[in-house]
Amino acid sequence: MSHVTLPLAGLFGLGGPELILILVILLLLFGGSKLPQLAKGLGQSVKEFKKASKEDEEEDKKPAAKSETKPGNN
Repeated sequence: MSHVTLPLAGLFGLGGPELILILVILLLLFGGSKLPQLAKGLGQSVKEFKKASKEDEEEDKKPAAKSETKPGNN
């Protein structure tokens, strides 16, 4: 018997039955017509988060600008 795991499921320790239960609850709460809109919004949020974190990493890699003060001019 083969055991297939989803990367996200393994991250949170969720198995197949738990994921199916979550999907059924989402379907009951939001209905079939709203789920694609929710998934699209979630995808856009993840995309923006990755973009912001990448910009933050690039900013951290840049050397800090040296101050132009001369010794004794404080």
